[in-house]
Amino acid sequence: MRAINSITEQDIKGVGMTSQRTRDRLITRLKEKGINNAEVLRVMSLVPRHLFVDEAMATRAYEDASFPIGHGQTISQPYIVARMTELLLGSGPLDYVLEVGTGSAYQAAVLGGLVKEMHTVEVIPELYRQGRDLLYKLGYRNIRTHLGDGSWGWQESAPYDAIMVTAAPDEIPNALIQQLKIGGRLVIPVGAQNSEQVLQLVTRTSDTKYSVENFESVVFVPLVSSS
Repeated sequence: MRAINSITEQDIKGVGMTSQRTRDRLITRLKEKGINNAEVLRVMSLVPRHLFVDEAMATRAYEDASFPIGHGQTISQPYIVARMTELLLGSGPLDYVLEVGTGSAYQAAVLGGLVKEMHTVEVIPELYRQGRDLLYKLGYRNIRTHLGDGSWGWQESAPYDAIMVTAAPDEIPNALIQQLKIGGRLVIPVGAQNSEQVLQLVTRTSDTKYSVENFESVVFVPLVSSS
């Protein structure tokens, strides 16, 4: 990601391969792949993804691809960002959301344009600081960033209407389910790194019960714990 102090209004608007025309082509591809939530598509057309990747990768930012962001982490491909966001919003608009795994902060920026308030947790200090500063510079005042072990969620601000996890644990962390409101939704990739991972939608149905729906196969980096 570029130095925070160098970002201008023109940087946000982009030019050439980072321009609005290029972003709109990405939105067309997402529609062709089955993303149909109009609000998700609208917000993704506005978020300057080229500012969330290394400057050397900026001209490729609107390809439907994931890219490394350092520290063994990646920025998810736009289709996966859109798909997970669409699933999270499946029961309607959300007020209060938790994201586990800030990473590049791109997914946080997309969610931040769709919900009233959200918290996002990152375990890697360098990524936490970069994401915090970039989100602030871009004007997101409804996003609270935290440095911590997201596998335990963020209990201080629970319960949440929904939780999104952007890295894959071997199994669903019970701590995250417990931080959902009744009826709340958790979107999470589950599975070991060297085996099949599945995108799952978990809905908390009571104090002690929840339902799980499986969707497509995915590939995510492992959910990193600080322990």
